Amino acid sequence: MADTEVADEVMGEEVAEGEPGEPMDIFTALREHVLKKALAHGGLARGINECVKAIEKGQAQLCVLAQDCDQPDYTKLIEALCKEHNNLNTITVPSGKDLGMWSGLCKIDNSGIPRKVVRCSCVVVTDYGEETEGLNILTEFLKNRA
Repeated sequence: MADTEVADEVMGEEVAEGEPGEPMDIFTALREHVLKKALAHGGLARGINECVKAIEKGQAQLCVLAQDCDQPDYTKLIEALCKEHNNLNTITVPSGKDLGMWSGLCKIDNSGIPRKVVRCSCVVVTDYGEETEGLNILTEFLKNRA
């Protein structure tokens, strides 16, 4: 569970979203740049079934797991598949509700506030879309961690 320890260390460095010149933390990069762009380009597999299919086909580039998943068998399965198939990088986020919101499993009301957020235990990125600053930060984080 070294992934969780590293993610918890980085989580303490949260920065407000719109501040120019401030360093971006890994969760902001993941949320604002990587997952949003992948969703816009149709490059997200959400949920255990879609994620397993994407990993087994070899299309997966990054796997994001929720730490608060209530089925430990799910996380064991995904972690084992990620290690088996090209040692796929995984990131653990603290909340499944947040992961569901970041991956588009919610309704946005007229004022821009997410409503009816659905929990998600696993998301796999199959296509990053376009290269952004957040993607560069994420790849540097993954290189340094490995």
